[in-house]
Amino acid sequence: MQGLLRRLLPALYAAWPAAAARALLARRAVPALPRLMALRPAAGAGEGEGGGLLSGAGETPEHGGLENVQKKKIFEENKKETKQMEEPCPADSVDSLMAEMPFVDTDIEDKFITHTTSKINIKKKRKRTTGKEIEDDTERKKKKKKQYQPNYFISLPITNPEINRSIQAVQDAVIQKDQRFSKAMIHTGSLHVTMFVMHLSNEEEISIAVGALSDSKDFVEDLLKGKTVDLSFQGIHHFKNEVGFVKLAENDHTAILKEIAETMKKIFQEKGILAGEERDFKPHLTFMKLSKSTPLRKQVKKIDPSLYEDFKSHYFGNEILHRLDLCSMLKKKQPNGYYYCESSIVFEKSKEKIASAMAGLRLITEAQEAYGRGQLET
Repeated sequence: MQGLLRRLLPALYAAWPAAAARALLARRAVPALPRLMALRPAAGAGEGEGGGLLSGAGETPEHGGLENVQKKKIFEENKKETKQMEEPCPADSVDSLMAEMPFVDTDIEDKFITHTTSKINIKKKRKRTTGKEIEDDTERKKKKKKQYQPNYFISLPITNPEINRSIQAVQDAVIQKDQRFSKAMIHTGSLHVTMFVMHLSNEEEISIAVGALSDSKDFVEDLLKGKTVDLSFQGIHHFKNEVGFVKLAENDHTAILKEIAETMKKIFQEKGILAGEERDFKPHLTFMKLSKSTPLRKQVKKIDPSLYEDFKSHYFGNEILHRLDLCSMLKKKQPNGYYYCESSIVFEKSKEKIASAMAGLRLITEAQEAYGRGQLET
């Protein structure tokens, strides 16, 4: 940019009016003024009546002669500079003219490049920051997901031996068709219906959850009003061909079970427990799932429904709601295969009916066995 100005200024100067040129270069003659002022005597130091620069009465000839020589020298310098002002500006004076420009210390090209680069850097920086924010956000979500991943649940245990035997029969049939699925089967001792899940971070929260479960008992009994919830299990279905489960027959008893789950979930939430899921409660009895085995999950992506085709409409039996457990997903299971249980609530009237039903079942079984023995004897 400076090189361009050096080439253009001589032509511009030649085109300017003389008055404009003199005004621009007037400051070049200013340095002579201090020299003139330096020659002026101090106030009261030998000024004449007229004042000014003329020698006074008390001045010596030597001093006057020296002063005249200095005046003559200054006059010659001013005459020479005035002559230069009337001549066109030579090329070697461009640098001096450049010094008068307000942007002399600024390289416009460099300024623009720096500004543009700065914008680019800001954009890149923002982009990198944005990416970092996304990465950090993803990490936070993963951490949050891990931190609040369910580790406890309210379980309705399956205690009816008839259901257990029927589930075992389905599992055996599937394994017979494809041995790989043996790793996907749920132990019959672990069979249950999940009411809702929760996350408990420490012993204090576990203690709060135990209290919430205890408080739930009165609310559940109020909903039951002395009646029993008799759940009927029939037919098989799946979740995305990744989980196989036995269905609950839709009836008034299933509706009451859903209401119990919703009531209990609210009690836990009111005590500050992170309980429940956004999706609707769909009670079911899982008997196999691919996620139970990581090696199997790599080999098999889907469960072929034909594996359990013979049991698609099979009746598995009934379970009377008589107990609800607060179970851990991670702690070591009990010897019978059921989950580690922190606490339970038992509904006595339902328990009595179950005991009565079990006694009746035993009588029927004994009668059948006796009948069989009699047939064998004859």
